[in-house]
Amino acid sequence: MPEHPTTVGIDVAKDHLDVATLPSSEVYCVTNDAAGQAELIERLQSLKNLDRIVLEATGGYERAPALALADAGLPVAIVNPRQTRDFARASGRTAKTDRIDALSLAEFARALRPPIRDLGNERQHALEDLIHRRRQLVIMIGSERQRHTASRNPIVRKSIQTLIATLESEQRGIERQLLRTIEADPGWRNRLTLLQAVPGVGPITALTLLAELPELGNLNEKRIAALVGVAPMNRDSGRKRGQRRTTGGRSSVRKVLYMATLTATKYNPNIKTFYERLRTAGKPAKVALTACMRKLLTILNAITKTGREWEPRPIPT
Repeated sequence: MPEHPTTVGIDVAKDHLDVATLPSSEVYCVTNDAAGQAELIERLQSLKNLDRIVLEATGGYERAPALALADAGLPVAIVNPRQTRDFARASGRTAKTDRIDALSLAEFARALRPPIRDLGNERQHALEDLIHRRRQLVIMIGSERQRHTASRNPIVRKSIQTLIATLESEQRGIERQLLRTIEADPGWRNRLTLLQAVPGVGPITALTLLAELPELGNLNEKRIAALVGVAPMNRDSGRKRGQRRTTGGRSSVRKVLYMATLTATKYNPNIKTFYERLRTAGKPAKVALTACMRKLLTILNAITKTGREWEPRPIPT
């Protein structure tokens, strides 16, 4: 009889990792630090017929162990927590502990075999960290501006203005470091130039794509659209034909792509023509914009794959 593939689920917390292995049903815990990750790697490398290791995306705590496992040559998949919660409910599992969650992740890995993700290299992670930090600073600046508007106390307003100035200075510093990181890599530098040449794509959109969508140019148009979350999914049942909707994907990439598409519908001749055609055909504005997001992503994917500069071309119906 052939051996069953071994799957591993890891429930990630700030200080510890609960690990479950199937089909043995072994469950154990290690610390979420360098020593604990080294112990975990040693134990996992001893497993026979290891198929994949699944972790949830948990706000960043999963990143260090996932990178350590990937660097050790182990097959790692990072999945959306919503998917695993739905799987647990569908499996009739209502109780929730770290050990139970780890077992559920191992079962999720065995049943659905999520794709193993290329976690990239250290420079890619450094670029992603910088983009994350810039986004955090933008959010903090926006919050402080709202507080400044709401406050009537001159001392409080002055304090807020001082903090805003500091945060804006930090943002400019991070943006300079982002550009220096790009300039240090000829491949990134070339891709950044190609992406920014497309009308509608500004520097932040291009930098976000490079940092958070390294698969751009390496997948076909359907897979890259699904990865970002702009591929419409069928919602049919029996004779009913429901409205197709997009779901899942990388929200941070989708947000900058949305803003780029809004600009492209005015200044990019390809996207503008496509958008107007959809609106003339009676498509709602939101549906037309989503279709344009997918079209713009397809263009950017093709440009990155071929290395050819953007030029306006007729869009097929």
